[in-house]
Amino acid sequence: MVYIVWFSKRCNHGEAMLNKKIERWGLWLGPVIGVGITVFGDLKPGHPEVTHTAGVACWMAVWWMTEAVPLAATALLPVVLFPLLGIMSGQEVAPLYLNHIIFLFVGGFMVALGMQRWNLHRRIALRLLLLFGGCPRCILTGFMLVTAFLSMWISNTATTMMMVPIALAIVVRMEEQGVASGSFGTAVFLGVAYAASIGGSATLVGTPTNLSFVRILSIHFAEVPEISFAMWFAFALPLACVMLVCAWGALCLVFGIRGRGDDIDLSVVRAQYAELGPMSFAEKVVLADFVLLALLWLSRRPIQIGDWTLPGWSQFFESGGLITDGSVAMAMALILFVVPARDGAKSRVMDWQTAGNVPWHIVLLIGGGFALASGFKESGLSLWCAQQLEGMGRLHPLFLVGGLCVMMTFLTELTSNTATAEMFLPVLAALSVAVGLNPLLLMIPATLSCSCAFMLPVATPPNAIVFGTDRISMRDMARVGVGLNLIGAVMITAAIAVVGRVVLGIELGVMPDWAKIQ
Repeated sequence: MVYIVWFSKRCNHGEAMLNKKIERWGLWLGPVIGVGITVFGDLKPGHPEVTHTAGVACWMAVWWMTEAVPLAATALLPVVLFPLLGIMSGQEVAPLYLNHIIFLFVGGFMVALGMQRWNLHRRIALRLLLLFGGCPRCILTGFMLVTAFLSMWISNTATTMMMVPIALAIVVRMEEQGVASGSFGTAVFLGVAYAASIGGSATLVGTPTNLSFVRILSIHFAEVPEISFAMWFAFALPLACVMLVCAWGALCLVFGIRGRGDDIDLSVVRAQYAELGPMSFAEKVVLADFVLLALLWLSRRPIQIGDWTLPGWSQFFESGGLITDGSVAMAMALILFVVPARDGAKSRVMDWQTAGNVPWHIVLLIGGGFALASGFKESGLSLWCAQQLEGMGRLHPLFLVGGLCVMMTFLTELTSNTATAEMFLPVLAALSVAVGLNPLLLMIPATLSCSCAFMLPVATPPNAIVFGTDRISMRDMARVGVGLNLIGAVMITAAIAVVGRVVLGIELGVMPDWAKIQ
């Protein structure tokens, strides 16, 4: 990956050696701890599967946190160890790696790849940037809004890698004109990185952690009402907008970005937009497909607004209850394989070579989290955890949520956000039952907090990419990021208490009927 190459250039020899040592220790420490717990532990007498699952979970946690082996490879451990240790059969484990949530991710990603293949995402970005011309603050606003919007539908890594060269061209042009200082460039690049992470949290397909939450929730609580694309969007979008404003305000304040100044020459953007030429037939097809996909996702289920209900389109089908967001995503992706591109090469809008760029390692990583969550439930480890955590019920729910958000936010500064979510969500499902709270009250804030790592270059790919431009110092990222991490924890806590009550029906201190660990 390009961002890894960029970031590696900034790492000194000491840091590289430290990473190697961590990986080497993690490689042996994971199996030693896992085997030690499995052989010598006895968490629940008469139920060895509880101890065995805990051993596998600890092994995976060490390997995920140290990245001693590739994250996706660690995610495959349940396929081997669960049947071997009598936790689940191979026939039960294998399907967990391919389900409707996985197809939601794959289908959505294929449509995003269609946008990238025909440069539609670049056309959208450049066109929107031209609308925000003027003062430095307007430019920063434009970059952050465009990046956040694209990151809702395209991976935050791909979005950042596309926006950074555009930002670099504009910043260099402004510095040559004498209308911007070096601090403006720092603010723009940090704004792109932060907006990519924030925007991805607003939709289910924006980041793998959101998809992991939905599936792990349904694994632990079979009767939980579906968290649809529209429901998540209604809850997470307002929070993302507030976080985007906070990030923008922090960057303007810290780096002294002016609201007024000389007019900025956007000829670089206009030139890049002109190079794209007129919109091709394939671009129009992908745009129509993308818009229709978003509308179908948002309107599949009934939308409740006060006492008024807007019916969902799935209700008009006799088998509408069987349709999932994953079905919709795959249907719209398949259309792109059928429609001709009319580019003179007898190709289709989407081909399998392009579709092969779906990050299958992320698919395995997500599936590994689902397998681990199922192991927690089937072995009884979730119930055992719930019994051990009952004492935490004395804490006020919002204090518990706030502390959880801070912990998850700073933990993901050093570990993979998806792996971190998949390690903690099964435990939080058990904790919510133990303290008598709605599981959504703990699991959603933990999930969103994994997208709020703003402090270190290693925290997220967008952070690493912008750090690799040599225009941002570790100090610059840290002094803005620490504050944003804490603001994120506060905002997520407030959102789950206020917006969560309206959109998701969450009541503090009230446990819904469906919240039972079997």
